[in-house]
Amino acid sequence: MKTISSLATATAVASLLLMGGAFAQTAAPAPAAPAAAPAAKMSKEAKPHTAESIECSKEADAKGLHGKERKKFRSECKKEKMGGAAPAAKQ
Repeated sequence: MKTISSLATATAVASLLLMGGAFAQTAAPAPAAPAAAPAAKMSKEAKPHTAESIECSKEADAKGLHGKERKKFRSECKKEKMGGAAPAAKQ
């Protein structure tokens, strides 16, 4: 009987030691999103900024505009500089 209990004990100890490897953490795979980001950057960089766009951005910076106000101001400013048909921005 002692041989069966010692064999069972040895098997249990060996099982516990071998199971530790099964629960070990592996390195996380690299996310796939950064690979797609350069493609998005290339499409944005493909459009060069016009002189009017740059000038309107500088004016918006000088006025301290941000968000929707900045976008609206730049849109109206570019229309004025390109065609002159849009009325001046109201403030």
